[in-house]
Amino acid sequence: MNKEQIFKKGTCIMSNMLDIPKDEITELTEFKEDLGLDSLDLVELIMELEEEFDITIEDEDASKFTTVNDALSHINDLLNNN
Repeated sequence: MNKEQIFKKGTCIMSNMLDIPKDEITELTEFKEDLGLDSLDLVELIMELEEEFDITIEDEDASKFTTVNDALSHINDLLNNN
């Protein structure tokens, strides 16, 4: 799966989970500032992404995610380095 496919799937998951239009989610969208997610919301989103992509994201790594790009780039790295 390439980065563009991961971005499309990831933004679709976020759009459905957060009930916002996909076109409002960009790589620079910030989870807290732009989407209004608190830490619990972010944990739930990470869990959903893990399930959909069949991966495990370490808590230490997830705690560093501030933008959509942070999360989806990490997912890309996990999927393409295994």
